[in-house]
Amino acid sequence: MVAPLSNRTFKALSALLSYPTEELCAAIPEIAAAIAAEGLVSDEAGKHLQLLLADLATLDLYDLQERYVELFDKTRRHSLHLFEHIHGESRDRGQAMVDLVEHYRRGGLLVAANELPDFIPLFLEFLSARPFEEARGLLDETAHIFSLLEERLAKRNAGYAAVFTALRSIASVPAVVAAAAEIGEPDDLAAIDAAWEETAVAFGPGNATAGCSVDRLRIQMRAANRDARNNAA
Repeated sequence: MVAPLSNRTFKALSALLSYPTEELCAAIPEIAAAIAAEGLVSDEAGKHLQLLLADLATLDLYDLQERYVELFDKTRRHSLHLFEHIHGESRDRGQAMVDLVEHYRRGGLLVAANELPDFIPLFLEFLSARPFEEARGLLDETAHIFSLLEERLAKRNAGYAAVFTALRSIASVPAVVAAAAEIGEPDDLAAIDAAWEETAVAFGPGNATAGCSVDRLRIQMRAANRDARNNAA
């Protein structure tokens, strides 16, 4: 897919959340330039991003890879999979995956058999290829999840928190951090699942919004966002 000119920032942020490689580290100046050129990220969020960009450009590759695995592969609290934070282990997760794959397909993105569609870098890659208002609408629906990850990563002093700060600065609505962000035990999976448990949702025909139909994916994300707001109230 060819990214619309106004959405290169999503592609750049997707790259920053990917597993560090020599190619990624070499591309940091180009990634930084793309983010700066579009001006979608707020100045304050951009300042935080500079620290991560500097790390990726200068630190030893093996140290970067070890840090990435430690953060994202060894605890589900920092999972880079959207539905981990919405559905946990509930049976709704499988259907949500199917819906997301179909949403991608309608938008022109074919997901490889070995890829999980809710992987956040892949989700951002999809946003980079959609009209900006549609992309920001989907970003709004996931802002509460990104707030959760931002807070958890910040508590680990992880530079990757800045990517989620940047994403939230692009969103058109403020996000509410769910009560799950306050869980004390680092791997209290039952409490995480309970905090994000989905309420019943009626699925029906969608309305045209930002050039695409509001399907079950959007409804599910809105339901999770609504529950997060209720928990925080």
